[in-house]
Amino acid sequence: MRGEFLDLSNARIYYYAAGTRGAGEPIVFIHGFPSSSHLWSNVVPLVPTGHRVVVLDLLGHGRSDRPVNRGLGIADHAERTVELFDALGIDRACIVGHDIGGGIAQVMAVRYPGRVSRLCLVDSVAFDAWPRRIVKLTRALLPLTRAIPATVLVAAMRAELLGGYVDRERGAHSIDLYLRPFASSEGRDVLVAHLKRLRSRETGVIADEVRAIVAPTSIVWGARDPFVPVSLAERLHAAISGSTVDVISGASHFLPEEAPAGLADILAALMKR
Repeated sequence: MRGEFLDLSNARIYYYAAGTRGAGEPIVFIHGFPSSSHLWSNVVPLVPTGHRVVVLDLLGHGRSDRPVNRGLGIADHAERTVELFDALGIDRACIVGHDIGGGIAQVMAVRYPGRVSRLCLVDSVAFDAWPRRIVKLTRALLPLTRAIPATVLVAAMRAELLGGYVDRERGAHSIDLYLRPFASSEGRDVLVAHLKRLRSRETGVIADEVRAIVAPTSIVWGARDPFVPVSLAERLHAAISGSTVDVISGASHFLPEEAPAGLADILAALMKR
């Protein structure tokens, strides 16, 4: 496993690769807000053999560059992911997306269907349904962000995000990693820029087009997700013809960390469809 940076539209994007280059169908993992490639750490080793695996940090997350006035919308991230495909010589891939990463995957499947061989949506944003609690917190904090110290804003986000874990001890460790890039005045400004782009309009504009997705699709949800309800999994299942839906009882929103083996099994079945 190795980590590298790619320069995409004058921004450095971090990714790491696993598996065998050029062998099998590539699998690309896309995290959500405000996480990073760490989200998939326990899933990647369980991916079926014979596949090239690519795991990235979205712009403004993890090790990737700060946005510096670059777009942070779902469509912007989708465009950069297509650029990443081109830079790595990936023609088509199975895309596994969590949270807003699932929104990015949907945009790619709608706008670049030839680049998406299969789709796995994990506790994903979709349609006009976005994490209500995070959006509510965002609206409450945004008018005050310039006056709030970075440590206070990060603490508020940390407390909110812990609700997305059944295992709070695991969650505390991961959230500290996810929020570390935002724990300075410059980082606070990046976090605010992300918060401003948490808009259901991003997936609402493709709501009707999602029905045209033909890539084999698996929908996976944590039964105890307080941010995006299980009912959204059923809406996606009804909209995407031939999709499957699995609800994992012992998991919350950050399912890839809490149920990596279950997710890997579902992904293995998807790769055979």
